[in-house]
Amino acid sequence: MTKSSKNILWLKELSQSDVKLVGSKNANLGELYNHLRPKGVNIPNAFAITSRAYFSFIKEAGLEEKISKIVSQLQVKDIGKLQKTGKAIRAMILNASWPKHITEEILEAYHQLSREYGEERTDVAVRASATMEGLAKFSFAGQQESYLNIRGDQALRRAIQKCLASLFTDQALVYRKEAGFSKTKIALSIGIQKMIRSDIGSAGVMFTLDTESGFPNVVLINSAFGLGEFLVRGKVVPDEFWVFKPSLKKKYPAIIKKQLGNQKEKLVYGKSGVKKANLLKKEIGRFSLSDEEILTLAKWGVQIEDYYSRIQGSWNPRDIEWAKDGRTNKLFIVETRPETVHRGKEITSYSEYRLKTEKLPVLQGVAIGEKVVSGRVRVINRISELNTFKPGEILVTRLIDPGWISVIRSSSALIADKGSKTCHAAIISRELGIPCVIGTQKATQVLKTGQVVTVDCSGSGGRVFMGKIPFQVKKYGLKKIPKVKPKVFINIGAPGLVFKTSFLPVAGVGLVREEFVIANDIRIHPLALYHFRQLKDKALKQKIGKLTSVYSDKKQFFIDRLAEGVGQIAAAFWPRSVIVRFSDFKTNEYRQLLGGEIFEPEEDNPMLGWRGASRYYSPQFRPAFGMECRAIKKVREKFGLTNVMTMIPFCRTVEEGKKVLKEMEKAGLKKGRGGVKVYIMAEIPSNILLADEFLKIFDGFSIGSNDLTQMTLGLDRDSALVAGIGDERNEAVKKLIAEAIRHCRRQKKYSGICGEAPSNYASFALFLAREGIESISVSPQVAIKTISLLAKAKNCKENIIS
Repeated sequence: MTKSSKNILWLKELSQSDVKLVGSKNANLGELYNHLRPKGVNIPNAFAITSRAYFSFIKEAGLEEKISKIVSQLQVKDIGKLQKTGKAIRAMILNASWPKHITEEILEAYHQLSREYGEERTDVAVRASATMEGLAKFSFAGQQESYLNIRGDQALRRAIQKCLASLFTDQALVYRKEAGFSKTKIALSIGIQKMIRSDIGSAGVMFTLDTESGFPNVVLINSAFGLGEFLVRGKVVPDEFWVFKPSLKKKYPAIIKKQLGNQKEKLVYGKSGVKKANLLKKEIGRFSLSDEEILTLAKWGVQIEDYYSRIQGSWNPRDIEWAKDGRTNKLFIVETRPETVHRGKEITSYSEYRLKTEKLPVLQGVAIGEKVVSGRVRVINRISELNTFKPGEILVTRLIDPGWISVIRSSSALIADKGSKTCHAAIISRELGIPCVIGTQKATQVLKTGQVVTVDCSGSGGRVFMGKIPFQVKKYGLKKIPKVKPKVFINIGAPGLVFKTSFLPVAGVGLVREEFVIANDIRIHPLALYHFRQLKDKALKQKIGKLTSVYSDKKQFFIDRLAEGVGQIAAAFWPRSVIVRFSDFKTNEYRQLLGGEIFEPEEDNPMLGWRGASRYYSPQFRPAFGMECRAIKKVREKFGLTNVMTMIPFCRTVEEGKKVLKEMEKAGLKKGRGGVKVYIMAEIPSNILLADEFLKIFDGFSIGSNDLTQMTLGLDRDSALVAGIGDERNEAVKKLIAEAIRHCRRQKKYSGICGEAPSNYASFALFLAREGIESISVSPQVAIKTISLLAKAKNCKENIIS
């Protein structure tokens, strides 16, 4: 008997070529079961009810012509008629009966699956798998229903009937029509898969790329306690983990980011089906996966991506669902499909949306996409209100239901109280190119129908402003960007947008400011963490304890968070050089951190006080600097990101430099060992007047033009009274910079600049090039402009070193 003549096929009989018989979901599971399960990727067994069985059911029930006639009259833009159409078809299917011989085959296969797992009637997941060609171009995420924890013959038959009916949900009808499948003969295969007890474990989704930018070198894992349905529907804020692929392949435990979600409820087994439940006490404030489990999933994700890329002949990033069985603590892959937004797309341009406003956002959340859109709000709280929606409006709702595809497609933007970046709604909005801000918590309370708002997804997070805010869009072609000397680097503070920024044609990162990570992600003074047990302020201790709940060792919280912030930047630009400046907060800035007032003195002029190198070897701050060093050590040695180099700011004397190098060595960061380079930030005249002495102990200069101008001209750059005098183009400043470059060239040491001057002044960039500087580091917004400027100057035969 051939496959096409069977009503039931097991995973061991299936391959990717069987999409017409069992749909892409079941075909992909068969591919994994036969080719990757032998290599250690756990796949629960399953059988598929084929499209042949579906067509037999439709024909014998006399539904073929009835459904065809109703579908041919479908008007997807008329919400009322759409709902009426879908309801009528679903009712016909639910009231029809399966042919007896097919029912018997299904139940016998179910009994066989039960025997395999040693149970009289085992628990299964019943999942729909549509059999349409061209599925690789579309995700169809959330278009058909799945039914979980189904046990027993009768329950299985009911779930299968409901699954069949879900082929004609409103969202499925519209999605197929809009995707061009309206005239295609479609069928539904149903997968009956052994249920994984993730209700007492955890479940989630995994993408083998960054879902927003398409950056290919990471695996993104979302995870939550309980069954995975809550997560894919966007009803919980999941834990989020990022793993760096190149290091993972070299066996580094390269988890470059761990972010705790905000989960209060989970989906668990009920007496009949599933039900909501509160988290267990031991689950509250804890990650739903261990580091070992994160790495196992990431390895499987890479294996799956590599396998499909090999058989397809091109990069094939994957969208993967997984589950952890709470009884056995084993992980399983339960579904995979192609990632449809970035697959096969070559990055040929770079777009920037720039929104400038003094206003504060009324809402913040997770950004999907990168656009900025203004429009009129339409708040919809229930499906019966969909017919009030007008094309071009901004849809605001508690939870974006993939079933509202007709409204989603005609929206200019989406805003929701709930959701995560890997839920089905996010996948669909990303696929449609519609900007979306989800997880706002209170959008439906704050916004009213008819209000005009601006939705901003151009930053690391999503923001919503009242009113129409003007913005600019700049688009750069990347194919014709020339290579120039000096090299152009960029300055980066926050790691939020680095994966997108990494597509800029720059040579690396000339300045990573640790202060951004410390202020935004850590928010606690490092010494308050180091001396946590000795803190006497109970309220402060409670605040810190809440922020660091997953850490018993509070010092490790600082080390891990700083390592993750730096690690994301280093991963984005790997293998290009990334220069990290150790913390350069002043005392007034450190005092703003939680616990800062306990450990920081008050200074009349902190700009010229206790900052930079003078802190690192001082008895008071030495423990904090050791934590910074251990964070960098973790990035290099645990994440495998050896492209990270270090820089010492505000080092006043050679003796100070030697003391700092000794402190670094004590913390395991020795200059020269393992390729560690240590630069000094040349921003004090003494650095340049004694350049030969400083360059004997450091690997080069990175010129800080802002502070060098301050120190050369004798002004406080925090003072508005003398701000007009502080210009880096002053001849005295330029002479010092030229001298610094000459010393570096003479001693064959690195010379770069990371101040704002070349970003602000084109003439200054040309001056640096003429002096023979090795690299110019500018803000990302002017990187391409600076490259073009240098290329034109070279073509005009100006005196540029080449």
